[in-house]
Amino acid sequence: MAENNAEQVTIGVNKAVQVSGLIQRPARAKWCFVLAHGAGAGMRHPFMAAVAEGLAERGVATLRYQFAFVERRARRPDPPGLSRETVRAAVIKAAALAPRLPLIAGGKSFGGRMTSQAQAASALPGVCGLAFLGFPLHPPEAPSTQRAEHLFEVRIPMLFLQGARDSFAQLQLLEPVVQRLGERSTLKLLPDADHSFHVPARSGRSDSEVRTAMLQALTDWADSVLANG
Repeated sequence: MAENNAEQVTIGVNKAVQVSGLIQRPARAKWCFVLAHGAGAGMRHPFMAAVAEGLAERGVATLRYQFAFVERRARRPDPPGLSRETVRAAVIKAAALAPRLPLIAGGKSFGGRMTSQAQAASALPGVCGLAFLGFPLHPPEAPSTQRAEHLFEVRIPMLFLQGARDSFAQLQLLEPVVQRLGERSTLKLLPDADHSFHVPARSGRSDSEVRTAMLQALTDWADSVLANG
């Protein structure tokens, strides 16, 4: 089944759970992004589709996938253990579907955080770096750095793509975390953007322009990581 040049696949998480995925493989792809969605929307959300399409235009394959709670049409995210298991299963599936391509893993908000938790617990096989599309450092009205503690167990390069107005990651908290993570961590700020990478009209930029800048930063970073790996 195809959807916007993507092929639907099934990912076995464990004996009881299977989830859906969408793989997009442009000709002569140079790497594959294993892309998890956020807590509020699944892999077919327009933002996720636009990211996959924009990366395809840049010669990057993607495997988007669902968490089990979205498959069940539940509103509450899965327990962290099942979420991390789903991330790991998706990475293994991506390696099987695109065996010659290096892997970068990550995702939007919750999906990126579950990916980093999985990597911190036990290295994801074949993954060369993690990329976060709006890392949710804290709830909007409860600033904290507790959610960053596991990042210090991650030993591969990490890219934080963050809107400068992201209420889920106050810059006065996020920037010191990135600095403490050292050379394995890179922060790319998108001026005027919020957690959804939306910018107000007064900024003089469009959401599409912000997304283009974000995807270019992602591909430049990953290309560099893979060239130096």
